[in-house]
Amino acid sequence: MKILILGAGGMLGQKLVKQILKSDFNSINPSEIYLFDLYFPLQRDIGVNIIKGDLGDPKQIKKLATKHFDIIFHLAAIVSGEAEENFEKGWQINLFSMWHLLEALKKEHLNSSAKYVPRIIFTSSIAVFGAPYPDKIHDDFLCAPKTSYGAQKASAELLLSDFSRKGFVNGISLRLPTICVRPGSANKAASSFFSNIIREPLNGKTAYLPVDTEVRHWHASPRSAANFLIHATTIDSSSLNDRRSLNLPGVSCTVEEQIEALRTIAGQKIVDHIISKPDPLIKGMVSGWPRNFLPEKALKLGFKAETNFEQIISTYIADDLE
Repeated sequence: MKILILGAGGMLGQKLVKQILKSDFNSINPSEIYLFDLYFPLQRDIGVNIIKGDLGDPKQIKKLATKHFDIIFHLAAIVSGEAEENFEKGWQINLFSMWHLLEALKKEHLNSSAKYVPRIIFTSSIAVFGAPYPDKIHDDFLCAPKTSYGAQKASAELLLSDFSRKGFVNGISLRLPTICVRPGSANKAASSFFSNIIREPLNGKTAYLPVDTEVRHWHASPRSAANFLIHATTIDSSSLNDRRSLNLPGVSCTVEEQIEALRTIAGQKIVDHIISKPDPLIKGMVSGWPRNFLPEKALKLGFKAETNFEQIISTYIADDLE
């Protein structure tokens, strides 16, 4: 089985590769693994093929499609803050690259005597939703994004669903919770502060909190996110009932509850590294974000995540704290 990971150089891509390559992992049994991205970390995993390229280049996408991968993980994206700042770039990368990919795969399907139909697992986002919200967002809640990033992800979901309906590909969109705690340094995602206020103090650094502590949000760890992607390869498409976008499980908590979990695990001296520094732009964006979900369909399909924020912090400490 041939696997392609688009956006493999990013944090989640690296987590996914390590999970697939684990000696005790055998549900996919990959024969070949190809990683595609603009940049890769210095450390490279043994047993994979590295392809440096730009997902915004239709010629490169067409070339990838000719390799007839069985499973394609589509993780590549411009993050939320950058998509809002750079309107054109956000749409080019987050939507039109999906169009070029699906068009290239459709051509391979039509020209293949074996009717090539790859499984595509797309990382969407809870940003496809917009306020006002119920207490818990259920599986049939309306998609009405209030950011460019959310609109781009929602549009890509529709493209993938329609190409799947026509039988050109077999796709599933996973609406990931905000991934927390992210290792490394902060990125341009507007949600990065959720990780910063945990990661930086644990590493002895100052973290600035741009929002009120009453802000509530939906989280899952990087480990859970990688497991979501792998579990999606095992889902029987007929069980989706033509609803190919899934809200995934996670932890709903306030910033205050995040900080309290950090205090419980690491103590007050670590919490003292967090300094309030209000940012009106971030506060405005956060006010329209989802807060809590009731992901009944994903849970029935076997997707699992942490059940409290202490577990999310413990996962970061075990997997990524140096």
